Formats: sequence, structure tokens, C-alpha cells
Amino acid sequence: MSGSPLRLGVNIDHVATIRNARGGQHPDPVRAARIAVAAGADGITAHLREDRRHISDDDIARLRREVDLPLNLEMAATGEMLEIALRHRPHACCLVPERREELTTEGGLDVAAQHNHLAPFVRQLSAAGIRVSLFIDPSGLQLAGAKALGAHVVELHTGAYCEAINGGEGRAAAGELARLEEAARAAHEIGLEVHAGHGITFDSVSPIAAIPQLRELNIGHFLVGEAIFAGLDSSIRRMRALMDIARAGSAMAGA
Repeated sequence: MSGSPLRLGVNIDHVATIRNARGGQHPDPVRAARIAVAAGADGITAHLREDRRHISDDDIARLRREVDLPLNLEMAATGEMLEIALRHRPHACCLVPERREELTTEGGLDVAAQHNHLAPFVRQLSAAGIRVSLFIDPSGLQLAGAKALGAHVVELHTGAYCEAINGGEGRAAAGELARLEEAARAAHEIGLEVHAGHGITFDSVSPIAAIPQLRELNIGHFLVGEAIFAGLDSSIRRMRALMDIARAGSAMAGA
């Protein structure tokens, strides 16, 4: 397990956010996806929100048509989003909580409490050959709920850990990292593939990437912001390198 590869999914939402601030066609998130391909990304992630504040329906259609990497469509569990997913058939759909007033996703889905609502979405997406991921907090209760729903993947919310790192709160960061490590082990033991994401930066990625059960990190806002200073290609390549170094170190420690 310690030697398993760690994939990088690049979220291009906030390229579209910048485009939409002015209107028009630039910068083009599909061009960003192509740069991500060349820089070593393993997949592209895009969150089609109800209010279309960044990625648009046309962006999703173009990503499926023009980019030769798996597309992970983040979406709320609504009838409109289910119809879009079934029409475009992305590689994966990650069900996430969504509130109009939030600036970004603020926490994981409460899959344990929302079983009856989520079950038809998991069932229909799976029947269409789409891998279903559930974005959850690192909690045993939520892992059990995800397993009961028949999801293929869980994506662990890393926001609390990353916020503690950014705030210089070492003890809190250690506790949150331990929660992520335990959740990743538990998810793997019950047969779920484990991904992680939210708030990851150059400063916080290495301890997360070293968790041996993780198979994929999804990172976006930081990479797009860093691209202003260093370029998108450079930012993705540096993140990819940090992930690879951390995973290699984890493999050596487990040897």
C-alpha cells in the first residue's frame, strides 16, 4: 500500500471565476485543463454549481470533448445536476454539499443523515457507469454511511488540517492530520477508495500525500492563485513533485 501511486486532480473552477468576473471568453478553463495535462495532472476536476458562478455547462461539454483526461464532476445532489451528469457521462461524480451563500464548500456531506436522499443519486450514477465519490469529513460515522450507500470512493475534507497549518496551530494540525490518517485507514479497510482535498497548499500537501491509503488529491484554488505569480504549469509541476517526494518517503518508511 505504501508504494501505491498518488494521482493529482487539478480543479480548474477558479480560472472560470476570473473569466466570469469580466465576462467574455478569457481566461479559458479548458486551456487551463490542457496545461494541467502537460504539467503532469492525472485528472481534471470541475464543480458545476447551481448558480454557475464559475464553471458553465458549455465548459463541461468542452472538457468532455477536448481534454483527454478523466473528468471528475463535483455536483450537488439535485435533479438538475443528475440530468447533466447522465448526459455528459464524466469518469466520476463527487457529490458535495452546496449552499448559495457559501464562498466555497464549507464541510463534508452528512451522508449518514441524508441516506434516503442520496441513495437514488448514487444508484443512478453507478448504473450509468460513473464512479461515485462522496465528499465527507474524516469521521467513522460518515465512512459507514458512504459504505451503506454503495459509493465507490470517499473524498476526505482536508480543510480543518490545512487551516491549522496556515494558522501556525501545530497542536491542532497534528490532531487533524491524525483524524485524516485514521479515516483513510478505516475507509481502505472497508473497501472504499480514498481521495482527499480542500485548502491544500505547498505547505500542507506533504503530510497528506504521505498517507499511504490515499489514491488521489484534488487541488484547485491554491494552484490557480499561485499561477498568478509563477504560472500554472510551474505551480502544478511543483505540487506534483512535492506529492511524489512525500509518497516516496512514505514508501521507504513502510519498507
